[in-house]
Order: sequence, then C-alpha cells, then structure tokens
Amino acid sequence: MGGHISAGSVLICIKKIRYDSALKKNELMPFATTWMDLQIIILSEFFCQLCSWFTWYCCTRTLTNTMETVLTVIALFYYPLEGSKSMNSVKYSSLVALAFIIRPTAVIPWVPLLLRHFWQEQRKLDLFLHQFLPIGFVTFSLSLIIDRIFFGQWTLVQYNFLKFNVLQDLGTFYGSHPWHWYFSQGFPAVLGTHLPFFIHGCFLASKRYRIFLVTVLWTLLVYSMLSHKEFRFIYPVLPFCMVFCGYSLNHLKTWKKPAISFLFLSNMLLALYTGLVHQRGTLDVMTNIQELCYNNPNVSSASVFIMMPCHSTPYYSHVHYPLPMRFLQCPPDLSGKSDYLTEADIFYLNPLKWLYREFHNDSTLPTHLIIFSVLEEEISPFLISSNYERTAVCFHTHLPEDRTGSHIYVYERKLKGKLN
Repeated sequence: MGGHISAGSVLICIKKIRYDSALKKNELMPFATTWMDLQIIILSEFFCQLCSWFTWYCCTRTLTNTMETVLTVIALFYYPLEGSKSMNSVKYSSLVALAFIIRPTAVIPWVPLLLRHFWQEQRKLDLFLHQFLPIGFVTFSLSLIIDRIFFGQWTLVQYNFLKFNVLQDLGTFYGSHPWHWYFSQGFPAVLGTHLPFFIHGCFLASKRYRIFLVTVLWTLLVYSMLSHKEFRFIYPVLPFCMVFCGYSLNHLKTWKKPAISFLFLSNMLLALYTGLVHQRGTLDVMTNIQELCYNNPNVSSASVFIMMPCHSTPYYSHVHYPLPMRFLQCPPDLSGKSDYLTEADIFYLNPLKWLYREFHNDSTLPTHLIIFSVLEEEISPFLISSNYERTAVCFHTHLPEDRTGSHIYVYERKLKGKLN
C-alpha cells in the first residue's frame, strides 16, 4: 500500500506545481477562483485514488502491473504539461523506459503522451537524438545484459512477450473475452462507483487534461484488440481517471458530503469483501499446509497433491518448507496442436478414472489431497478406498462456478485401523 500512497502524493505535487503556475497566469478553471478551491480539487483527486476499491485490491499484490502503475504516476510528475515547473524529459522518459523493461505493456498508455510531447516540442530532432534515443539504448542494453546473465544466452524477452501475447495470441489459452469487454464490463468494474463521477468530470476538466482522457481511451482500445483480457491490465489508467473524478467531486456543492460518504462506504465495503472474504480459501489452505510442516514431527514422509485448476493456490512462496508438493500441470501449447490437452484438462474429463490410473498402488499415494468442494462427490469412491479422511475445511467464495467450489477441503490419508 505504501507505494500507492507515495504515488498519490506525487499526484498532489503535480497538481500543486501546475496550479501555482496557473495562479500566476490567471489560467484558472471557471469554478476555482482561490487557492483554497484548488487545494480542495487536489485533495479530491487524492481521496478518489486512495478510496478506490481496485487500488486496495491490486496494490497489495506482487503484480508487475502494480509497479507499472507506480512508475507511470511518478513519470507524470516530470511530464511537460502546460504550467508545470517540474518538467524534465530525461527523467520522465527514463521512468517510462524502466516501466517498459519491467512490463512491455507499460508503453501503451504513454504512446499518446509521447506523441503529444514530440508534436509540441520545437526541437524535435534534438529531443529524439539526445534524449529518447540514448535513454532507450541504455535501458535496452541493460535489459539484454541482465537477461543474458540469468538465461545463460542472449534473450530478447520483449520480443518473446510480443510473440506470445500478440503474434501467436497464446494468451487465449488462459481465457478470452469479446472485443467490447473492457468497455462493457472491465473498465466499469475497475472504476466501480467512481464511474458516474469520471463521466461528469470529463465534461468539467480543463483542456490541458484532455490528453489524459485520450490516454484512457487509447489504452482501452489497444487492450480490446487482444483476446485475453484481465482487470489488472488496465490498472495503470486508474490514476488518469481519478483526475476527472476529483474535478467532478469538487464541482458538487450541496451534494459533496453525501457523494464523499457514498464513495468511501461503497468502495471500502467492496475492498474489504474482495480483500478479506472473496476467494480467500486458496490462501487459508496453504496456511494449513504450512502449519502441518511445523507441527507434525513426521512431516518428512508427507506429500501434498493439489487437485484444483492450475495455479489456484500459492506454492513454496507461502509454505517455506521443502515439502514435496504437486499440482495439475497446464503449460500453454507452443507446438500448435489442434487437439492439445493439458494434464488438468485430462483430469477433469474423468477425475475418478484419472486417479485410479495415476495412483495404481498405495506407495505412490500422497499423504494429503487438496480439492474444491465440487469435486468431492465425484471422487468419493477413490477417497474411501484409499483411506482418505477430511481434516480441514476452508471457505473460499460465495460465488462458486464450474471447477471452483465454495469451500476447499484437505484430505489426509490415514493408516487402516486409525480412521476417525
């Protein structure tokens, strides 16, 4: 959370500097005539960013999208907008380059911003040859060297990223959505109750911030062309949206306090539910396995098999113990086979048959099984015949679907004669 509070603070600095300059030039908005009004606008934008449920949902997770968002906001501090005293082409372009190295998609929101800067710059050749080109060369070379050290050979990860996600469109292996998904579902869900304030603010904001709206629309359009879509992909445009939400919130005179209360309560309830309740079982069950490691003197003979959709749970990053663990594999198809099936796909075609074939003798059976509740009835003959007993139940979600159940069960294999 600390990284995002800092990013929000940067936004305040950006606004203060620009408004200081605007005060000198008498370029204030019609509804903001005093420094107190300007300060309230800044605080309104900061409040909107910090009370966003999606900020709370994403910022605590170790996602590259989080770092991409933070670097984007800091780079905006140095971006040359009208009235800014902090503009620095070298600094902001260096931060953009760093964000690109961390996650290549970071450049998408910056395309309209970079083009705008280049178009308005009088010394275009100097900007390109003495700033953009050297910074790009240095960061790209650094990336190549680091990847050469870790991969043991020259690897262009940015090209591999582009090839996998765009040229081959293999992201569809992890799910696909219609082209309009970001506009009809993704973007409204990310903004949540901020959406009407965002729309209202788009009509109120100063002309200098129209580039932010262009950035948001451009980013949504680009991501809409990819089949695989996720909410977190558009996280970097959230700070841009909060600029307009802040304008809207400040423009509400009589209804300002009710609007603030509405935004805070609605977002906090959603943040608390998605952060503490919804789909929490996959974390709780790994805590249960971790306790098994530290409390069981015979843990050296224990083993765990996670029979759930791929990557449902954390792994050794949560257990921190050399416990033999296994989960159903689902690597993407890199060979182009039309009838390609992963281990998880084959398992879910007939779970009971798969288990009897995989564990044909008792010596290969794991001591612990982790399953979603929806699978229990289907594999109950195997559980009974192999002397498995349910030892733990973890709540997961109020909205079970398909292969994901409402609860997660831990089964432990008991010796004959010692079943409870």
